[in-house]
Amino acid sequence: MPLTPIARAAWPQLMARLHALAPEAFTADGQVLNLIGGSWGHPGRGKPFLSAVDGSALGSYPMIDLDAAVQAVRFAALEAGVWAETPLAERQLKVTECVTRLRQERELIALLLVWEIGKPYQLALVDVDRCLEGVEWYVEKIPELLAGRKPLGVVSNVASWNYPMSVLMHSVLVQVLCGNAAVSKTPSDGGLYTLTAAHAIARKCGLPVTLVSGSGSRLSEALVLNDAVDCLAFVGGKSNGREIAARLTSRTKRYMLEMEGVNAYGVWNFSDWPGLAKQIKKGFEYGKQRCTAYVRWVVQRSLLPRFLETYLGVLGSIRVGHPLLAETADGNPPVLDIGPLINAGKVELLSGMVGEAVGLGGLPIYEGRLDPAAFLPGQDTSAYFAPAALLNVPRNSRLYHEEPFGPVDTIVVVDRLDEMVAEMNVSNGSLVASIACDDPATAARVKGDLRAFKVGVNVVRSRGDREEVFGGIGLSWKGHFVGGKYLVAAVTQGPTGERDYGNFPDYTLVPEVR
Repeated sequence: MPLTPIARAAWPQLMARLHALAPEAFTADGQVLNLIGGSWGHPGRGKPFLSAVDGSALGSYPMIDLDAAVQAVRFAALEAGVWAETPLAERQLKVTECVTRLRQERELIALLLVWEIGKPYQLALVDVDRCLEGVEWYVEKIPELLAGRKPLGVVSNVASWNYPMSVLMHSVLVQVLCGNAAVSKTPSDGGLYTLTAAHAIARKCGLPVTLVSGSGSRLSEALVLNDAVDCLAFVGGKSNGREIAARLTSRTKRYMLEMEGVNAYGVWNFSDWPGLAKQIKKGFEYGKQRCTAYVRWVVQRSLLPRFLETYLGVLGSIRVGHPLLAETADGNPPVLDIGPLINAGKVELLSGMVGEAVGLGGLPIYEGRLDPAAFLPGQDTSAYFAPAALLNVPRNSRLYHEEPFGPVDTIVVVDRLDEMVAEMNVSNGSLVASIACDDPATAARVKGDLRAFKVGVNVVRSRGDREEVFGGIGLSWKGHFVGGKYLVAAVTQGPTGERDYGNFPDYTLVPEVR
């Protein structure tokens, strides 16, 4: 049966719902506005915004200039002083109201995520739910987490496009719960309408939030280096993160800079192939467009045949397609592993990295193909990329050293444990790593030598939240750790002389992490 578009998920219908929810966030002709000084305005310069789903025009970003960004931060600083004096119980009530109203718009927000960043519908719902459930946990625990602590003031949030709700909006709501004012920059590649909806609801609930759109480099003086910004939360690429870290070296500003690394999974003296297959399959969700995706497999030579039998079988089952075409009588979106990548440019970049690696001698062992039946006839599929895998990628290729941030895996064959450790530590620090091994003693030995913040044995690790601390080692992270009490500590001031936990020059790994 041919797939057909889902009527309730059509972009015009979603825009009508969003305009009804937050008419103040749009001009009369439908242009999105910035949230500055407690009200929506500043249409700025329009930057076209195309959907990765089918290349259609969604609208335009309201790109502001540096002066408008400085104005936004100044107002946030004034608001922070008032909000810090608001009793905690009142802050809890307002954040709870915001969570309740966001949950009422759960489907709308998830469908906006599908169109904006290509996230399959079921995964988009998970993104929304993780945000709301996480914030609820903090609301309940905040009295004990805040004991003896005071808010910092203004927290600036510059995040990537892949998790607008469970990373960016989650952080914003916890920051204001702690008594801070929060300023957010809309990610340049997606999340504009999702974050407009979420911030409009937060503002209606009386929360001190600000939302601006603009070039990261042009707004850096306001959102990163401005003395009125007391803390910076950054999630993004290593090059931008390094530059920010260098510019903050001589300052006392709080910061959490989450950057990419090559997350590796080692396989040594192992036998639970069905269990590993489940982990491999789940790892391809959202096309591995996340900072904790495992993209390098380091495999003991004697286990390579069994590994490839398992691995290639999984890759053949990965479903790629248009995320908003009904395939069942209930008219719900299909259950996919991968929709589009964030844009066609990303597909070109991945294709170039794979082509370079093969040209230098890498062995392509899997190259997925797009099934025309999973798309509308004649639709733009330039942002779609089926999974690919390469064996023994040369050291002088970009794919050897860089995180692809897409559904491309590399497989390395090794003969010794020390060789495995070296290949897993290729990026001088990563957020997560794992070792598949039947022998606990061997697994513990490898685990202790890995340059990853979280290390799993026969399981994958993820970002986590609530009780679980999150951070990085080496080039994958700079600044304070987050998660649970560490997130609260990162955006508040404790007793004089208190030790900060994070990736600093005198860095020591928190014992309970790994």
